[in-house]
Amino acid sequence: MDLMEIRKESELIDLFCNLAEIPSPSLHEEKVAEYIKKYCENSNIQCSFDNYNNVYINIPATDSSKQPIMLSSHMDVIGDDSPVEIYLDGDLIRAKGRTLGADDKAGVANALYFAKTLTNSDIKHGGLEIMFTRDEESGMSGIKHVDFSKLNSKYVLVLDSDSLGQLMTSGASYTLATIEVNSFKGGHSGIDIADRTRENSAKLIADIVSNLPQGVYYSENKKVVTSCNIGGITAGNPDVTNVINTYGKVTYSIRSSSRKYEEELKDRMIFEVNDFNKDYAGVAQASIKFEEHLPPFEKNDDDYIPILFEAAARKVSIEPEISSFHAGAETHIYANNKNSKGENFSPYLVGLADVCSMHSIEENVNYKSIIKGQELLKEFFKAYNS
Repeated sequence: MDLMEIRKESELIDLFCNLAEIPSPSLHEEKVAEYIKKYCENSNIQCSFDNYNNVYINIPATDSSKQPIMLSSHMDVIGDDSPVEIYLDGDLIRAKGRTLGADDKAGVANALYFAKTLTNSDIKHGGLEIMFTRDEESGMSGIKHVDFSKLNSKYVLVLDSDSLGQLMTSGASYTLATIEVNSFKGGHSGIDIADRTRENSAKLIADIVSNLPQGVYYSENKKVVTSCNIGGITAGNPDVTNVINTYGKVTYSIRSSSRKYEEELKDRMIFEVNDFNKDYAGVAQASIKFEEHLPPFEKNDDDYIPILFEAAARKVSIEPEISSFHAGAETHIYANNKNSKGENFSPYLVGLADVCSMHSIEENVNYKSIIKGQELLKEFFKAYNS
């Protein structure tokens, strides 16, 4: 079959293609949001925009004894606002000369189609909330502007993983660490080189770096929990060698899915800086600062969702993968907020499609995996409300 035939045969794939064909770079998601709004109006689904133009969908409970659950996806994609011309390559949907936007239009399509299916079903359930956010790719400003106090669900499935059957239970933070060294006296590399009150900051910053960890700091079950990666060193001018440099700087990326081990790593770095300042008192001074750009998404002790998910996946012949990921997603923001009942959210990063080469012009999605992802979502929701 060609893509047109597949679209006629599968409403879900047609929905995905319609969404993918609408360019929606970060902070320019208006056309996709309007498409979603019209789709909801035509399907008798409650849909509204919040103050930041995120899209919120609410399907009321049909059984008040059950608990609601939330699905979440982002509307923006990596890429510009140029036309998106999609085509079929075997079982893969691609876009000509640009990113496809399956990250995260595959998640949006699966959530939106499921909302329509649920609205027209007689399933007894505790309610479904859906959040479609803006600007996930460039700054996560969409999710950061959500009024979490208006959301009722405790469990959140963030449909943004790249592999069908994945359920990620934790994810790494991102903290920028910056260390600066200032020498109090510079000078000439020949005349002043023997003066012990003059230390070259290029050498001093290198000494600090040599004493700090690089790479994996802590791992568990062969998975990275906490890492420390040097970004770059700035000191002096490589073309000017006759100066005793007075300034040096190094930056690090700290990632961790555990507050405990992130704080341990930060304490280790602070110790090195303090030790340096004792050794070079009166000659040079080092400082360190940490800027948290994304909080950690820590694993909680609640195994309810992983157990349900694993059983649902196997029931529809999908091999589940329950694990963690060493990167960031909107799960991190949910995990550090509370719902309308004052409960901490329990989010999970979920894969309902196989998306490859994300963020590149080679990006593609296996259309059969989207269909299979819908089967998994339906089976999981049924089990959740059983």
